[in-house]
Amino acid sequence: MTVRTRVAPSPTGDPHVGTAYIALFNLAFARQHGGQFILRIEDTDQQRSTPESEQAILDSLRWLGMSWDEGPDVGGEHGPYRQSERREIYGDYVQQLLDKGHAFKCYRTAEELDAMRNERQAAGNSMALKPSDLILPDDEIARREAEGAPYVVRMKVPEEGVCVVDDMLRGPIELDWSQVDAQILMKSDGMPTYHLANVVDDHLMGITHVIRGEEWISSAPKHKLLYDYFGWDMVHLCHMPLLRNPDKSKLSKRKNPTSIMFYERMGFMPEALLNYLGRMGWSMPDEREKFTRDEMFSHFDIKRVSLGGPVFDMEKLRWLNSLWLRELDAEGFAAKYADWAFKPERTLALIPHIQPRVETFSDVAPLAGHFLSGMTDLTPASFEHKAFDEESLLTALQYGLWQLEEIRHWDVEEIKGRLFALAGQLDIKVRDFLYPFFIAIAGTSATISVLDSMALLGPDMSRARVRHAIQVLGGVGKKKAKKMEKDYRAISAAIQEQLNTDA
Repeated sequence: MTVRTRVAPSPTGDPHVGTAYIALFNLAFARQHGGQFILRIEDTDQQRSTPESEQAILDSLRWLGMSWDEGPDVGGEHGPYRQSERREIYGDYVQQLLDKGHAFKCYRTAEELDAMRNERQAAGNSMALKPSDLILPDDEIARREAEGAPYVVRMKVPEEGVCVVDDMLRGPIELDWSQVDAQILMKSDGMPTYHLANVVDDHLMGITHVIRGEEWISSAPKHKLLYDYFGWDMVHLCHMPLLRNPDKSKLSKRKNPTSIMFYERMGFMPEALLNYLGRMGWSMPDEREKFTRDEMFSHFDIKRVSLGGPVFDMEKLRWLNSLWLRELDAEGFAAKYADWAFKPERTLALIPHIQPRVETFSDVAPLAGHFLSGMTDLTPASFEHKAFDEESLLTALQYGLWQLEEIRHWDVEEIKGRLFALAGQLDIKVRDFLYPFFIAIAGTSATISVLDSMALLGPDMSRARVRHAIQVLGGVGKKKAKKMEKDYRAISAAIQEQLNTDA
C-alpha cells in the first residue's frame, strides 16, 4: 500500500498557521513512509471562498518549504483538486445514498428548525436533530415538492448507541450517536457540505491516512457511517492536538497572530517557522530544538506526538528564529535580509507613493520605515487627538478592525469604502477618524496615505497592527466587547447597505 496523505484548506481568509501545522505533519508522515502528499482546496463555501485566498495558501505553504505531489497548481491523475470543480461527482454519490435509503430530502424551513432546536434546548435534550425529528409526513413532502420548495439532503444516523472510531494516537474512541445530528450532505444550492465532499474525495483520491485537528473527532462518526454506507474501506484517522495560546485557550487571532503571511511580513525565516511548527506536540529522538525539515522527515514517527495541547508562544518562536539567524555568515545574512526587505514586487509597488514626497534618498526611511518593521512602537499618548476620548478611540479602532476583517478582496478602494462609511456612521470627520489608524499602522501621521499603507502591507500585517494598537490602549474586555458587538451589528448592516448602493 502506498501511503497517501492530504491537507484540504478552505480559501476563505488568511492562510492559518494551523493549516501549516497539519500540512507539515501530513507531509512528514508521507515522506517518512515513501508516500505521496496531496493539496486539495475545499471551496464548497462559494460565498466566502476567493481566488486571492487560494493563492495565499499556495504561496504561504511554498514559502515555508512545503511541496505536494498533486494539487490544483501541479495537477495529477486524481483531479480536479478544487471541490467546486467536482460538483457533478458529488451529485452522483448523493443520489446513491438516496436510492439506498441512507439519506433523505429535508424540506424543513429555517423557522421550523429553529423552533425544534429551541424546544429541545428548553427540555434539556441534545441539540442534535434526528431523521425522526426532521422527516415530514409523505403528503406534506409531496405538497412542498409540488410547490418547488427548497430542500437539502441529509444523512440518516442512528438515534442511539455508541460509535467506536479508531485513532492512531488515542486508540478506540467511543462517541454517543445521540449527539450526532442528521448531517446535511447537499445544500439547497446543490453544493456538497464538507462532510460528504471530504469522504468522497478521500476515497476517489486514494487517501490512506487522514491526519487532522482534534476538533474533527466529533465528526468522525458521520464520516465512518458514510464509508459504511458506500461500502468503502475507512481511512486511518489521526487527530492532532490543537495549537494553544499561552493561556491554553485555542489558538486565535485575538491573542496570537494566526496568519502564515504575518510571520513572513514580520521577517521570520521560513525554516525557523517550519522548525517551530514541527515542535508543536512532537520532538526529535535526541530532543534537540533546532532541526531542518529534512531532519524532521528522516526521524519522523507519528507515535512521538504528545496529546497535550502544544502552546504557540511568540517569544519562543523569536528565540528559535534568532538561532537560525545567528548561524548565517555576514554574506548570507545580507542576502536573506535583502530578499525579505526589498522584494521587487513590494518595492516597485511602494516607489510611486514615496518618490513624489522625497528630496533625497535619506528622506525615504522616515516615510517608509513602517514597511520594514514589525509591530509599531506605541503608547497611549501616541493616540492623543482632539476628536477622541478614551472610549471613542477604542470604539473607532475596534469597529474599524471588524470592518477590515470583513474584506475578502483586499485593495485600497475596499479599505477606503469601509472606513469612510464607518466614519460617517460614527459622525466623525474622515481626516480625524483616520488619525488613530495612521498611528496604529505607521506610528506617525507624517507618512503616505494610511489607506495606501494598508493596501501595500496587506491584510495580515494591517489587521495585526490595529489589534496591537487596541491592546496598547488597554484592550476590550469580554463584557465591553459583547456590548460593542451588539451596537456594531446595526452599524455594519448600514455600511453594507451603503456599499451595495455605491456598487
